[in-house]
Amino acid sequence: MPGVKPFIAADDPVIALEHVRVIDGAGNPPAENQTIVINHGKIESVGPSDRATVPSNARRMDLSGRTVIPGLVGMHEHLFYPSGGGVPMYIEQALSFPRLYLASGVTTARTAGTLEPYTDLNLKKAIDAGRMPGPKMHITVGYLEGHGSFALQMPDFNGPDDARRFVEYWASAGAESFKAYMHVTRGELEAALTAAHARGLKITGHLCSIGFREAAALGIDNLEHGLVVDTEFHPGKQPDVCPQTMAAELAELDINGDPVQQMIRDLVRHHVAVTSTLAVFENAPPLQARFVDALAPDALRMYLVGRDRLPEAAHNASAVRVRKELEFERAFVKAGGLLTAGCDPTGNGSALAGFGDQRNIELLVQGGFTPEEAIRIATLNGAKFLALDNSIGSIAAGKQADLAVIDGNPAAQIADIEKVTLVFKDGVAYDSAKLLESVHGQVGVH
Repeated sequence: MPGVKPFIAADDPVIALEHVRVIDGAGNPPAENQTIVINHGKIESVGPSDRATVPSNARRMDLSGRTVIPGLVGMHEHLFYPSGGGVPMYIEQALSFPRLYLASGVTTARTAGTLEPYTDLNLKKAIDAGRMPGPKMHITVGYLEGHGSFALQMPDFNGPDDARRFVEYWASAGAESFKAYMHVTRGELEAALTAAHARGLKITGHLCSIGFREAAALGIDNLEHGLVVDTEFHPGKQPDVCPQTMAAELAELDINGDPVQQMIRDLVRHHVAVTSTLAVFENAPPLQARFVDALAPDALRMYLVGRDRLPEAAHNASAVRVRKELEFERAFVKAGGLLTAGCDPTGNGSALAGFGDQRNIELLVQGGFTPEEAIRIATLNGAKFLALDNSIGSIAAGKQADLAVIDGNPAAQIADIEKVTLVFKDGVAYDSAKLLESVHGQVGVH
């Protein structure tokens, strides 16, 4: 392992970021011409540059025209990527994905499920020890899956005892949370929740066999993807069984109607957070040079072939999913729900680690959230769910210096969220360009 040194742009004990625009992650309007003083990994002060006191031993960085936001707190991340071909398999990206996340401004990442638990747990240790670059990882072990999974790498529970034993084993191995998956039964989910909550651990879910209101009543902590996977509105829904399709029902769902509003009220009352993963629903987002550069040749070829073969109906369904999900997420937030955000680099491969986190913020803004609201969803809200908001998630004195420096103004043009140049993690600045360059042609293989 090359370690982190080749990617470090600045690691002085005291650093002053001068003349920056600050979007603080708490939802406040941008503050112009600010100075952020970083002292031994923490934010010492934030305030107007003309009144700032900069220590004499500080490394001064003039960042005029740049914007600083909190490091993103990605809440639906993975360290694997679809392999393509006829068998649904996912390849661990232990080299490329941590670098892509960090280069894109993700300083904290919760993996919403892993197919190689030991790899993820050991990779977290390597990052924490400074042996390789990457965000602060919070490892969710999954999947809590019942009969009928489409993926060969997932378990196949035979009842509640299997779910309980799964949680007990992986909790003892270092898992910080768990993920319930599509075919889990109510009995299996309840057993897993009991075992996890007894250890102070949380469970999130990408559900299908269980509706959101059922899961909330059982005590689930978090739900992934939102309305687009909630099958409780399917007219033929049977207990503990995934219905065949939801596309037609989704298009007709009235977000303001009583059934959906009652579900939202239930989630809010039970303090169930929802993770926005809009980017993974896009079948064919704008094809960017950085995406093409990152993928290995075979992975790129398979992705482009699959993308080109998508029928018009698939594109229409994708547009409906994004539109409906945004309507739901606005209603959920309006009702007082905690909305977080993440990338989910799976699907047809369009949502790449880190890039997808940025795209999610863009889609939130396109769907009616302000840039400040979208950035809060992707930063402070995730920190709140992780109970880390006293130390990360917003820019304030006393917090850890987890920051992303952007060459532009995402408050005026949200696409600038992609122009990350430096990423500070615990006060150490990483060069985004060098991190991206190191994975050119690697994604899909490593």
